Amino acid sequence: MLATVASGAVLGIEAYRVDVEVDLGRGMMVFSTVGLPAGAVCEARTRVKSALDNCGYGFPQRRVTVNLAPAHIKKQGSGFDLPIALGILVADRKLPSDALDDALVIGELSLDGRVRPVRGVLPLAARARAMGLRRVVVPYDNAPEAAVVEGIDVCPVDHLAQAVEALSGARPLPDLPPSSADATPPDIGIDLRDVRGQGVARRALEVAAAGGHNLLFIGPPGAGKTMLARRLPTIVPPMTFDERLESSIVASVAGLLRPEEPLIRYRPFRAPHHSVSDVALTGGGPHARPGEVSLAHNGVLFLDELPEFRRNALESLRQPLEDGVVVVARASATYAYPSRFMLVASMNPCPCGYHGHPRQACVCHPTAIRAYRNRISGPLLDRIDLQVSVDPVDPRSLRGAPTGEDSAAVRDRVQRARRRQTERLGAIGLACNAQLRPAHLAAFCALDEAAGSLLGAAIDRLGLSARAHDRVLKVARTIADLEGAPSIGATHMAEAIQYRQLDREGGA
Repeated sequence: MLATVASGAVLGIEAYRVDVEVDLGRGMMVFSTVGLPAGAVCEARTRVKSALDNCGYGFPQRRVTVNLAPAHIKKQGSGFDLPIALGILVADRKLPSDALDDALVIGELSLDGRVRPVRGVLPLAARARAMGLRRVVVPYDNAPEAAVVEGIDVCPVDHLAQAVEALSGARPLPDLPPSSADATPPDIGIDLRDVRGQGVARRALEVAAAGGHNLLFIGPPGAGKTMLARRLPTIVPPMTFDERLESSIVASVAGLLRPEEPLIRYRPFRAPHHSVSDVALTGGGPHARPGEVSLAHNGVLFLDELPEFRRNALESLRQPLEDGVVVVARASATYAYPSRFMLVASMNPCPCGYHGHPRQACVCHPTAIRAYRNRISGPLLDRIDLQVSVDPVDPRSLRGAPTGEDSAAVRDRVQRARRRQTERLGAIGLACNAQLRPAHLAAFCALDEAAGSLLGAAIDRLGLSARAHDRVLKVARTIADLEGAPSIGATHMAEAIQYRQLDREGGA
């Protein structure tokens, strides 16, 4: 008898349907899998056979052929175990032939029949709804993320026997495990009020959050660069539902979603070590997994000690910073991962870290300083909107109660500025000023005469590139939005130019 079970797999972050066709034919007891299966899929025969035997259903004493259609796409992962096992039971008449109508099935089996969680259930559930299927049969631990998709019934199972009894009508399925859908960011115990002094750096952090701009802090050890960067998530606006869904799909494909939090509640903050490879940073590898830039989608990517990162890893950031997407090309397929994030980086002014320090002497030769800064290429620096000097704070000023604004007050101003940007840019599908393209600048970044003259003088004196010119315009537009100004004035432009620290010092 022939049985067909609808299942699915994920290419990049896009899910597609896979029909698991099971045929029980005459002949010797052989279990063969066709349809371009990868190693983990071929190993399913051992897991499925042991699970059926240990659950008391027995393995058919016949020739078992499993076809995974469409056959031209390579199938990877262990999520086909459960649909294969259920397909065998349907073909062997141990389950009703209509038990899996209008259902998509995904799950890995243990040898004793337990159903283990798999990656990518969220995009698979969305795909099942798009195909018109009524329900998805998924591992119990994956059920909360499948339940995020509205308009489809989720059938959570934690054992093969439980799935068989539920599908045959002998026993109802368990309730969905509890999850949190609250979009309120959790209290992570840090606040911008903790930062003492650093008025310019705090202001730059606010401007970056308001416009979604990239930011580089330059200062000696202990000046507070990392402390400032880690407080950026406390002042950015909350995620919209669409942003939460996009980020959750990437996390689901990477296997990072937790059952208690099936939909990401707050903007991601990723801080990879400087030894990270270019593949780990941008994505790829044997299974073309999303990298750090995609895991930071709609959030923050923090690169501490920027010059210490490998040159090829840093240069691989150019495309995602410019396009908001990273393309991983392989011989078998091309994967496109979303990667629209805020880059926040930090660096010392020199190898020893004390160049320009008021109390510590720098021991670096000018050639060493130049070589250290040249580890960051000009094209990458051009893509960083704000380059800000962070001066050391007098340790004696750290005593006493904090006097600066807290994160809530700053976040309120940031949200008002973002609302102005949404009203202005929503018609062209953009969310913030950092996403403006060159074609948009003339329409949305109008300058008065004084601001235009100031920008022209800055181009001549600092030697700004065309890309840096556009970045300055976007930052000035954000500063005007923070003040509620309809157009960019001279004061907004002057502040934006002041944030080109390395250009003002003669470049890296």
